[in-house]
Amino acid sequence: MHADITLFEESVIEIVKSIPAGRVLTYGRIAILAGYPNHSRLVGKVLHHHPEAIHIPCHRVVNAAGRIAPGWTAQRTLLENEKVKFKANGCVDLKSALWPIETIQL
Repeated sequence: MHADITLFEESVIEIVKSIPAGRVLTYGRIAILAGYPNHSRLVGKVLHHHPEAIHIPCHRVVNAAGRIAPGWTAQRTLLENEKVKFKANGCVDLKSALWPIETIQL
């Protein structure tokens, strides 16, 4: 199982590294791309604890509703600097910012 977790972690990091500026992915879509469609919460844990996470664009990951991470106020600023649009409720406008997984080539 440990090898699977390491492979999952590496996949998550590589996927997040590939998210282009101005686009976002959800935890769930990253889990699907990594081959573990029911592990969206684990994606969040990987991004929170992985030593390389500070060097990748984790700010481009949001939840399924487009909510940003609670307590990480810089995330919105980072996304706005990339021209990501937000709705009135404070969530990312997924219609315009979500990176379509059908177009992703890893």
